[in-house]
Amino acid sequence: MLLVAIAAATLAYGLMYSRIEVEKKTQSRVKRVRTSDNERDRVKAAQDRVQELSKRRKSLQDSLKELEDKEKSKRVKNRTMKARLEQSGLSIDLRRFYLYSGGFALFIALLALLADVPLFGVLGIVFVTGLGLPRWTVGFLISRRQNKFLEEFPNALDVMVRSIRSGLPLNDAMRLIASDGPEPVKTEFRRVIESQQVGLSIPDACARMVNTMPLPEVNFFAIVIAIQSQAGGNLSEALSNLSKVLRDRRKMKAKVKALSMEAKASAVIIGSLPFVVSLLVYLTSPAYIEVLFVDSRGHFILLFSAIWMSIGIFVMRQMINFDI
Repeated sequence: MLLVAIAAATLAYGLMYSRIEVEKKTQSRVKRVRTSDNERDRVKAAQDRVQELSKRRKSLQDSLKELEDKEKSKRVKNRTMKARLEQSGLSIDLRRFYLYSGGFALFIALLALLADVPLFGVLGIVFVTGLGLPRWTVGFLISRRQNKFLEEFPNALDVMVRSIRSGLPLNDAMRLIASDGPEPVKTEFRRVIESQQVGLSIPDACARMVNTMPLPEVNFFAIVIAIQSQAGGNLSEALSNLSKVLRDRRKMKAKVKALSMEAKASAVIIGSLPFVVSLLVYLTSPAYIEVLFVDSRGHFILLFSAIWMSIGIFVMRQMINFDI
């Protein structure tokens, strides 16, 4: 019976072998077709994702290029005296600034004439007090205001991040900074809110902040807002990362400043050494050094020395001046 069963099974397999092979081939072909269809769908989905990423990348590149062009035009505009007065936070216009500068120069010139200063010296004093000193004062005020802004700007971004995560829109978060933030961050964000009230969008209003606060950190903030408004994304996370980057930049600047203090002290000592030695020689032996001031060859030596000292100070300044 076992042999009969084996023989019957063998006979049946021999008769049905071709049909079984055809079914196997059919199933294999169907499987390959389904696999190819799935693979085609995956390839198409991948191509769609690549196209979407390329579109977003192109949009971001266009946005960055537009912002860079705006930044170049603003950088040229910020060189004017009117823009520098706005950046310094002074509440005077350009006309009053020139009037005050001219009046101060005339007052110092009268004092110099009363002190019997030579006419050539009076002209130099008028030039310094009328053009040099007021502009230096404005530059000092701009630098102090920018440093104070950089100290408070990361904290303002943190407040915006917490406000956005709690459910407030970006406009209300900026209003919170404009009403309760410290100066000068408060003034800058108030200008952003006022720009929105006259019809500007939030990205354009943030981009205008660079006019009164020309800093790379402010430019980063404007770029983040512009990219988020066009490409979307998690704004709170982007602002949180920007705040961290700004704090790291400030720490790096402080570290570089600390490491370069020795070189700066050496430059100050070397630059002041000729004047100190000349003063000591004049106090101890006036006749020995008066030749430099009364003889034409001494004038040439002083001029030549001043040129070489200026070159040396410029070179040392470039060696210890780091951009971060």
